[in-house]
Amino acid sequence: MTTITRNSICTTCGTKFPHNERVPALCPICNDDRQFISLQGQSWTNSEDLEKSHAVRIRKISERLHYLTVRPAFAIGQRAFLVLSAGGNILWDCIPLLDDATKEFIHAKGGLKAIAFSHPHFYSNMNEWASEFNCPIYIHQNDKPWIYNHGPSVKLWSGDEKPLWGDLKLVHVGGHFPGSSMLHIASVSRDGAMLCGDSLYISRSLRHTAVMFSYPNNIALLKDDFIAFYEKCSKLKFDTLYGATFEGQDLEGNAYEIFSRSMERYKGVYGL
Repeated sequence: MTTITRNSICTTCGTKFPHNERVPALCPICNDDRQFISLQGQSWTNSEDLEKSHAVRIRKISERLHYLTVRPAFAIGQRAFLVLSAGGNILWDCIPLLDDATKEFIHAKGGLKAIAFSHPHFYSNMNEWASEFNCPIYIHQNDKPWIYNHGPSVKLWSGDEKPLWGDLKLVHVGGHFPGSSMLHIASVSRDGAMLCGDSLYISRSLRHTAVMFSYPNNIALLKDDFIAFYEKCSKLKFDTLYGATFEGQDLEGNAYEIFSRSMERYKGVYGL
């Protein structure tokens, strides 16, 4: 059952559906086993009400890297990352609010050349961002089935890598979602940094990394999916990881060592 409503943003995941179409009775992003419908039931909000009660907070990590969050925390509460580059800036993942202060900040930094995603949980209101900054949205072809608001800016890419410009490239790893991807920035550290979204989950202790079919529902990957993920990730070169799920989810300098130790545990569990 569907209904036409101005409330088209899911309050559990922050995904925005086309407000001029019939909004589903249950958010299909949350009704997937990787996510969940709130125990209080499905609820929706809209951009206007969200902007009245929330704001975007921007924090600087380095000269080239900022992250953005919605405060008070809303929906999944993820971070999006603004990567500054001489060849053009990129927004990695998205948050479900784009307020005037954020528009002004990003335009002052040179706008956006592109938006790119790790996986469907962070699509949010991506079409509004793309419209504001007149830029394409890059999503891996394997995650096409989860695009429920396919605006004209969405550009699907395929294969293992998509070079962008300068020292930036998208890397497909799979695992959490079929199209799960990471953004590699080569020159921000000795061996490069990966913006990993939820392709790799960095633990609260900052001593472990995880990869799962579902994090909130504690569902492990199938063995073949883990093998495919590990074969791709183990070949990557990086020493720094920035995760999306909470502030401070950063491993700087020793990320590959922590990743390797963590994956050895997985290999033992899977009998590899």
